Amino acid sequence: MYDLLDARWKPSKAKFLLTTSEDGIELRCDPGFPDAWRKEPYYSEVREWAVAGERDAMTVVVISGRRLILVTGSREFDLRMVGDDERIVRELDDGRVVNARVVKAWELDG
Repeated sequence: MYDLLDARWKPSKAKFLLTTSEDGIELRCDPGFPDAWRKEPYYSEVREWAVAGERDAMTVVVISGRRLILVTGSREFDLRMVGDDERIVRELDDGRVVNARVVKAWELDG
């Protein structure tokens, strides 16, 4: 992924690690810089990815410790602490995320 981005995106400079997951993009923050992703040039690009993500059913998630923030085209959902046995559920309206919540994994299996 980093071969598609310039040197500003390297973890040592950006203070977060950019990775992909099976359903989107994850920004894993350096604990000493939990808001580094909100600075430019990163924030504008992250927002663009979020807009595209809503269109393409892809998520953009910022991870700072166990805290998760789901970034969408129109807003951010602070999902706080998400456990290993929990999942993020997005509620869509006409392809746009209008709400997000955390549920226990077993609730989705039932």
